[in-house]
Amino acid sequence: MASPTLITPTTSTPKSLLPPIRSKLTVTTATSTTTPPQSRRMFVSLAAGIILSPILPVSPTWAVSDEEYVKDAGEVISRIRNTISKDRNDPDVADAVAQLRETSNSWVAKYRKEKALLGRSSFRDIYSALNAVSGHYISFGPTAPIPAKRRVRILEEMETAEKALQRGR
Repeated sequence: MASPTLITPTTSTPKSLLPPIRSKLTVTTATSTTTPPQSRRMFVSLAAGIILSPILPVSPTWAVSDEEYVKDAGEVISRIRNTISKDRNDPDVADAVAQLRETSNSWVAKYRKEKALLGRSSFRDIYSALNAVSGHYISFGPTAPIPAKRRVRILEEMETAEKALQRGR
């Protein structure tokens, strides 16, 4: 049975166990006109923008070149094919899966933020295949064989991605 003190609300104010903290510094302000923090933030951000705009140009020069994307995508495709074609008894399968995971993480981190590449069919197919392969190995371990149906789908996606890369898509 519950205690009546837990059920009944208290009307008295709770007493603090610690004494109140009093500042040793006393600040006396006599009708000072201080600017609110909001306008200071706006001023600082505006000033920083004006100062840094010639230094940090906002242009597509930082965008990844098309040749670099094609080269990296081809490397990822070959790495996926080599990894899923390995036999589960192969002693290098765990290393191949680890290298594929590292390659896929760096590829996705590099190209996912590029808005121009997100609409490409090659990007979509490679991303889907990477997701299927890495999801399989994360769930079942590096020595678990990929089921035939999933393997066929991944290889089809790799073929369509290669064709799309050759067409510039």
